[in-house]
Amino acid sequence: MTELGNRLKEARLAKGLSLEDLQSITKIQKRYLVGIEEGNYSSMPGNFYVRAFVKQYAEALQLNPDEIFETYKDEIPATHNDDLPEKLSRVKTRKTVTESSSKIFDIIPKILIGIFVIGAAGLLYYFIVTNVGNNANNPPNEENEPVKFVQSDNLEKVDKTEKELSKEENVKKEEDKKTEKETPVVEAPKQELTAVQNRGKNSTYDLKNADKFVVKLVSTGQTWVNIKNSSGVSKFQGLLSATGTQSTEVDLTGETKADIVVGRAVDTEIYVNDQKLEYVIAPADVVQQNITIQYVPKNE
Repeated sequence: MTELGNRLKEARLAKGLSLEDLQSITKIQKRYLVGIEEGNYSSMPGNFYVRAFVKQYAEALQLNPDEIFETYKDEIPATHNDDLPEKLSRVKTRKTVTESSSKIFDIIPKILIGIFVIGAAGLLYYFIVTNVGNNANNPPNEENEPVKFVQSDNLEKVDKTEKELSKEENVKKEEDKKTEKETPVVEAPKQELTAVQNRGKNSTYDLKNADKFVVKLVSTGQTWVNIKNSSGVSKFQGLLSATGTQSTEVDLTGETKADIVVGRAVDTEIYVNDQKLEYVIAPADVVQQNITIQYVPKNE
């Protein structure tokens, strides 16, 4: 056990706190708290999280973290980019098209155009030959008697009836158009995601006018996240990395709220039903944040 571990453990016992109590306060897993007290930093995700967990541990016991870092700087590892865990990324391979296949694909459009032109010319020739033959076989008969059209009373009645029906249809169409204009179009209310409270590293948002409650976390660097439902059950906990598992999505439609612990807010994007959450607390100012989203169903 290191001198830093002894000091933190003595301060915790002096306040009458168990490791479980400290876990509830800091949201840090118990095994990481034990690792800090025993000086076993190899059990943690990386040097960045060692320093972050030590800072949260000290703040929970009302100790000055700057003093802790200065006093025990030889024990606490420094942060380096080389300490970040490497993740294997999945690379989608693509089949390359060979040079000969590419040439064939270049020729196919030209062949299709040639077939189309030949077909159109043949069809035009067929219609010309057919029409000329019909005209030659059927010469006009100039001696035929002219056709006489006799308009009867019945035809006049039918014509009047059609005009009346057409007029009625036009009137009905005009009435339908007026009804459509007079009927207001009621649009469904849009989803609202509003910040209602923030203090320190804690912030609360209300989700309204939403048919579902789906939370998606996307990492742009490396970050540690934990999503809990309204019963306090963790639905996802772990590291997200741009070179490994880059995102996670949790469906909380049946829940009333979600508690999200973000280890590195500047590298974490939060989406609620595909709407991006705007941090009310600047990620550059507060690295680790606790976010609560309260879901208000439509019928309430």
